[in-house]
Amino acid sequence: MPGATKKIEAGPARGEGIADTNASVLVQLAALKQMKVTELKAKWAALFGALAPNNSRSYLEFRLAHRIQELTYGGPSRETRRMLDLLADEIEGKIGRKAIIADSRNPVIGTRLMREWDGAEHTVTVMKDGFDWQGRKFKSLSAVARSITGTQWNGYRFFGLREARRDDR
Repeated sequence: MPGATKKIEAGPARGEGIADTNASVLVQLAALKQMKVTELKAKWAALFGALAPNNSRSYLEFRLAHRIQELTYGGPSRETRRMLDLLADEIEGKIGRKAIIADSRNPVIGTRLMREWDGAEHTVTVMKDGFDWQGRKFKSLSAVARSITGTQWNGYRFFGLREARRDDR
């Protein structure tokens, strides 16, 4: 029937316990290793509702195993998917104003952070898209701390912005 959607069944029937569910998934995963590539492609079409993208046995097995578990146990939450999309955009350089992942430790834009090191006082200004120290722009506080000290530092710890330990609360 045109326009009809087909319900995809990958997991066990309703009413089964967690042990039965796990056993069912394991049986399905083990069966993937025994299938021919043509059978894997047919399984792909059944689980994804589309043709398999290639003939790579390892790729098909890996993605089918993931899909079986996703359909049985559920996929990532909406918030997790959103965070993964934002991270992917950031890595690909597609960062937009709304897509910037905010770190709760970052102070408000315009805040000046001061730290004394080796007898000299260093002032860092928090910018919209990074940090300014001595007229130089940095993407992270760790990069600023490394420039000041010459060694690897956690920038938040260096400037005293780390979260309090449970013992200190």
